[in-house]
Amino acid sequence: MSMQSKIQMQKSKKKSDKIIAKSTQKLIANTITYFLLIVGSFLIMIPFYWLVSSALKDSSHVFDIPPQWIPNPIKWSNYPEALKYMNFFGCLKNTCIITFTAMAGQLMSASLVAYGFARMRFPGRDFLFVVLLSTIMLPPQVTLIPVFKIFTSLGWYDTFYPLTVPAFFGGGVFAIFLLRQYYMTIPIEMDEAAKIDGAGTFGVFTKVILPQAKPALATVAIFSFMAHWNDFLGPLIYLGDPTKRTLALALWAFQGEHATDWNLLMAAATVVMLPLLVLFFAAQKHFIQGVVISGVKG
Repeated sequence: MSMQSKIQMQKSKKKSDKIIAKSTQKLIANTITYFLLIVGSFLIMIPFYWLVSSALKDSSHVFDIPPQWIPNPIKWSNYPEALKYMNFFGCLKNTCIITFTAMAGQLMSASLVAYGFARMRFPGRDFLFVVLLSTIMLPPQVTLIPVFKIFTSLGWYDTFYPLTVPAFFGGGVFAIFLLRQYYMTIPIEMDEAAKIDGAGTFGVFTKVILPQAKPALATVAIFSFMAHWNDFLGPLIYLGDPTKRTLALALWAFQGEHATDWNLLMAAATVVMLPLLVLFFAAQKHFIQGVVISGVKG
């Protein structure tokens, strides 16, 4: 074997060793990463598992030490019993009315306002947008009493109007900000092409912008659903009639009336949380995309 061949073989061996070393390092790094993720997921899931497990136990075994992770016997009857006490279907109806009405209003108004800030040219546009963003710093408790006085003077106390009508006037700063940022990523040439074809301002909005912004609109819808479904303070302030309670209020009232029945309380909490879990797993792609949009391009 010639000297040149030996040198060539040594180079090939070194190159092969480097590739193997990099592959080994990558494998070790991936193994450590997945191990930490699995351990983290397990730790995060413990409270949820305790919730579901407690919901299936007898009340005398909820706080056993050491914990009884697998209920014995399993009491499926806790669920119908809890739902019967908290008037579940009546509260579910009220919650759905408020949630879907407010979500529709938020989508409609926030998409229009965001379109104005993203595409229209008018004096003071940027200043107004900065003022709008600055309202995020204003705690809602500051305006709680004035807003309450306004709604009571309108005769809206103990109705769903204070919980739904404001969504039709602006839709919230976060939704406007997120949609505006997404609209600005849509090429302006598409607007100009639509105008050449005869579309007006509203036509550009409905035929060009909205179809392109489906992921952002889906994200706003998910956030809106979660916010209104879980809203506790609003219904607590504006709803006095027990028949108009939402699920969040009913769960709070259930806790007050059955403070010692932890198994029933956990069963009720599981059922109230279930729609949010289904929504998250069904739309997690849009949910994560929305976080990326607001976090990276904002």
